[in-house]
Amino acid sequence: MRILGFGTYNTANHPRVGVLLRGLAEHGHTVRELNIPLDTGTAGRVAALASARGALSFGADIARHWWHLVRASRRFRGPHAPDVIVVGYLGHFDVLLARLLFPRTPIVLDHLIFASTTATDRGLNTGIKDRLLRTLDSAAIRASTITVLDTPAHLAQMPESLRARGVVVPVGSPESFFAARSPHPVHTPPRVVFYGLFTPLQGAVTIARALRLLEERGVDLEVTLIGTGQDYAEARAILEDESTHVRVTWRDWVDAVALPREIAGHDLCLGIFGTSDKAQRVVPNKAYQGMAAGLALITSDTAPQRDMLGDAASYVPAGDASALADMLDSFAADPESIAAARTRASERADNAFHPAQVVRPLLASLDRVPGRRGTGAATHHAKEKSPR
Repeated sequence: MRILGFGTYNTANHPRVGVLLRGLAEHGHTVRELNIPLDTGTAGRVAALASARGALSFGADIARHWWHLVRASRRFRGPHAPDVIVVGYLGHFDVLLARLLFPRTPIVLDHLIFASTTATDRGLNTGIKDRLLRTLDSAAIRASTITVLDTPAHLAQMPESLRARGVVVPVGSPESFFAARSPHPVHTPPRVVFYGLFTPLQGAVTIARALRLLEERGVDLEVTLIGTGQDYAEARAILEDESTHVRVTWRDWVDAVALPREIAGHDLCLGIFGTSDKAQRVVPNKAYQGMAAGLALITSDTAPQRDMLGDAASYVPAGDASALADMLDSFAADPESIAAARTRASERADNAFHPAQVVRPLLASLDRVPGRRGTGAATHHAKEKSPR
């Protein structure tokens, strides 16, 4: 197939679509990209709901990006037309443009999560906003031929009349995290890392409370907390007192290119610990990436995470700082258990999280699309970018 990655997605902030496109290319399909990355990520898009000025600014920004996409789309007509279009994550609007530009081409929407539930998780989804975002979610799904979700719980959220076009594809990990894996001995004291946007879903406050408990117990750990966001100030306040045992390094962020190597220098990766409805339905990027980098993973005990990660991860109840502290205490007292958990995580990632592995359900769905044109033999992955 000739596959076109389309939209304003930004793989530096959200690597998911990069995983999909690489996986499709590794199965022998010709993959090109018509991508004008939009710097506004999930947090910025949700913030646009908070004010009319923010909404207008976001609308103007996406309109400028669409102008370049429309102009560049002329290169993909006639003999250069794609057989399939893949609209990247945060493509709720982009998929509508893709359908207008390519009305008869099968479109895969990397929907992943719902705009309405993301806004709810961040406390911005009430009244008319809820109705508008639900309408946006429905319109995006209807514009697609195949809608990709990351967990069965998210698939179950699709309107029943449209659910047949949905397919569950695990998030997986970019190859850069596998390449960064380092078979180093467990550090003394163990090194623990968390990275994210400090949203309620991620449970950074729970992590901070667990670390405070460990300090009070006199447990030695080296901890790196990467990122900022909604719960950052509260998490920082919990850990503001000087620590002699749990030594915390705060970093506002790490560049996407440098992140895999930074993560791989630790022993344990912390997943998510939020208690919201959304937190019960997702498996975070950091779970796949941390395991791919060869770290042991501790995360919340939810059905989607157990389903995707199996026995290769360690689980604690969501929102339970004491249980998380107990788990970290147990690992810190037994370096061999960390080494064993790292091995389990690495093996699970090697067997299931590479791009070529996670796209198999998507390929099966594409094979069932009626009228799709024939496959191509060449493997190619080129990037098309219009001047800004």
